[in-house]
Amino acid sequence: MFKGQDVGSVAELNPGDMKCVFVGGTRMLLSNVDGQVYATSDICSHALAYLSDGFLEGSLVECPLHGAQFDVITGKAMSAPADGDIETYEVSVVDDRIFVASAQLASAKS
Repeated sequence: MFKGQDVGSVAELNPGDMKCVFVGGTRMLLSNVDGQVYATSDICSHALAYLSDGFLEGSLVECPLHGAQFDVITGKAMSAPADGDIETYEVSVVDDRIFVASAQLASAKS
């Protein structure tokens, strides 16, 4: 069975939407890209800015502070001034509920 934290209903996150959630003390960004939910770090690798305050277009999230872009599917930095990729997290959808796992959560349940 998937180990993760329930972070909400799929119905609460329409395609093209994103929101911040906390899992095991980690601030994460949930993004719905064409009906598929992805989870990444919510913090830009360039500066302390919350990506959830930015803009999602397709699979690219743009940081509201300096415009760095990241692919929410892979976590890859797609433009400057990003200093590196952002972390991605495992997502599972069961009975219309979104579950996200982090390394911290997984080690706590082991």
